[in-house]
Amino acid sequence: MNRKLRIGIIFGGQSGEHEVSIASAQSVMHALDPRHYDVVPIGITKHGTWVAGRNALLLLKSGSTHRVHSETIIAPDATSGGLVPLGTRQKREISKIHGQKLDVVFPVLHGTYGEDGTIQGLLELANIPYIGAGVLGSAIGMDKITQKLLFQRAGLPIVNFEYFTHEDFKYRKPLIVKRATSLGFPVFVKPSNLGSSVGISKVTSARELLRSLRTAFAYDRRCLIEKAVHKPREIEIAVLGNDVPRISVPGEIVASNEFYDYNAKYVDGKSTSIIPAHLSRSLTARIKKIAREAFLLTDCAGMARVDFLISSTSKLFLSEINTIPGFTSISMYPRLWQASGVPYHRLLDLLIGYARQRHNVKKSLTTSYQPKAQWYS
Repeated sequence: MNRKLRIGIIFGGQSGEHEVSIASAQSVMHALDPRHYDVVPIGITKHGTWVAGRNALLLLKSGSTHRVHSETIIAPDATSGGLVPLGTRQKREISKIHGQKLDVVFPVLHGTYGEDGTIQGLLELANIPYIGAGVLGSAIGMDKITQKLLFQRAGLPIVNFEYFTHEDFKYRKPLIVKRATSLGFPVFVKPSNLGSSVGISKVTSARELLRSLRTAFAYDRRCLIEKAVHKPREIEIAVLGNDVPRISVPGEIVASNEFYDYNAKYVDGKSTSIIPAHLSRSLTARIKKIAREAFLLTDCAGMARVDFLISSTSKLFLSEINTIPGFTSISMYPRLWQASGVPYHRLLDLLIGYARQRHNVKKSLTTSYQPKAQWYS
């Protein structure tokens, strides 16, 4: 009989999407079959404290970080394929990680310090297979500006955009206003590195622009300004796999607000979805083709959700790619796969398999170089 796989679930984090991450992690833990997996919860508080063990989820949900008596610092140990606790009083709980190999880690972390390549780099150093894109794919997937530039270079259909730094905002406000105005209002102002529509504003005039920029720059040192699409349909599609990915059926979001902001996604409960979306066969095929191209172009792996906009004149735009989409049982990514014939628990099985597959390929690569001897006459 095969032994159970030990799956580390990392959640929470120092991000504006902390609460969303906890909800996703709770769904994942509930769905993992205990006959096949031993789950190791690993929570990260909003202050960056790492908390491991069976009470980690409860602790982060309650927000009672005062119960953490000392900071838990976890270092990677590539020799054992694990994470080693250093200088903590929580030894009884966190020792479950030390000395026992984690077969796969699922970083269910949305936003900065989790979806942006930072945790992925830690797991690479620890030599642990993990679900989702690697360091490069995660960083690109998190950074809206870099995504736009890559998509633009590849000739994929995107809306017109401009981008600026916090230094621009401090010293070159007239330039920002001029370029944003040249796009034509309304525009959307977005932090470059964040998700779940946190910090995003729709701006209809130059007078509103600076206030929205101030909000965006509270979350990131770079921000994106992009032309708003007139009365768009919002289409999402899911990608699954590594170098030969599978594509789900597309779904359509019907937002309760003017656009699909944080409140419409998580708070008011009034947004609805249509799965599969009512699209022509040719448009569905085009969306799937572009989603696959975006996934491979950004060097994604495991999973991604790709978002599109269709204008009132039926023009298609690629919006963005999300490398760690929401993962509750009612989130779009698992629902799209459910509609494509892959139930939630099976989706997790496949993602674990893809993580191990990709890790095995990386392990087969050489890490040393011995040039052939040079002979000189």
